[in-house]
Amino acid sequence: MKRQSTFIELETGKGISLHDIMPELQETIGQSGIKDGFVTVTSQHTTTAIAINEREERLVEDVKTFLTRLIPPTNRYLHNDIALRDCPEDEPENAHSHLAAMLLGSSEVIALAAGELVLGLYQSVMLYELDGPRKRRISVQVYGE
Repeated sequence: MKRQSTFIELETGKGISLHDIMPELQETIGQSGIKDGFVTVTSQHTTTAIAINEREERLVEDVKTFLTRLIPPTNRYLHNDIALRDCPEDEPENAHSHLAAMLLGSSEVIALAAGELVLGLYQSVMLYELDGPRKRRISVQVYGE
């Protein structure tokens, strides 16, 4: 079985933002020469998530609203007691981002057939930024023949 590893790097938007990474994934798959197998996509950060969903403008806004209501940034979280932790003074109060990432998940494994990701018509692999803006890194590994 062959394997190709790479990283996708991108700058994210402020607060919660969703980034469709399908073009980068398709480029990586094409460069690998692998036609059948699977692809793993993993976030390298604890305040981002990787998830498959539809990339539709109004749904993206619904996701932002839903996550903010579910895990309000203004709630009191122990992680946000910066003075009580061993961390840089400019550390953000971002417990809500960690909790959202935990719920959404940090990786996806997608089947690869005939050089294409096996996804539904409206499905896209997306990076969910939960604490932006930041520079982010995503690990991509293509396995197969």
